Amino acid sequence: MRRAEFEVHDRALFEELLATCEFGTLSIIDGDEPYGVPLNFVWYEERICFHGAKEGRKMNAIAQNPKATYSVVKPLSLLPSYFSNTRSACPASQLYISVHFAGNVESVDEPHQKCAILNALMQKLQPEGGYDVIEANNPMYKKAIENIGICALHPQSISFKLKAGQNLTEERRNLLIEKLTERGEPLDLLSVKLIRQMNEKV
Repeated sequence: MRRAEFEVHDRALFEELLATCEFGTLSIIDGDEPYGVPLNFVWYEERICFHGAKEGRKMNAIAQNPKATYSVVKPLSLLPSYFSNTRSACPASQLYISVHFAGNVESVDEPHQKCAILNALMQKLQPEGGYDVIEANNPMYKKAIENIGICALHPQSISFKLKAGQNLTEERRNLLIEKLTERGEPLDLLSVKLIRQMNEKV
């Protein structure tokens, strides 16, 4: 990572990001062309898992070249330039949390494994329940399980980044906290919490 000050190793924050972000972008190579696909996902058994049709551009490209990346981003507060008490546009920026995985994608074909991943995805996206657990021997799901494609990206590298004012002087950081607190949107209050949390670790 070029900006090492933004790299974090907070497992709880990492797990929270993956549990609360619904979508990420899968980047693969289709022949000579890069191909990015937004997909919902679940972090399951240390893998990024996703589903879709068994046939189509995405699956065909993965079959030809399993190398892939997957990126997840949670935007935090937008920082207008005037938060820095200047007329210059240059300080305008945004805080964010992101994680970038690189590795190989493989197809998951075993029915019980497919069900386990789909149940994990449902628990993430529909935690209130209201559905029958997905089981391979349930007639309601049998055909769907056979027809659906499940893939898992096994990370060979993970880059976890949080931009929360670590590169600022104490004076500028305190000014940013003041401005965000004054604006007071929920995302601003979360940003302030993370700025303070990161500052304590510096």
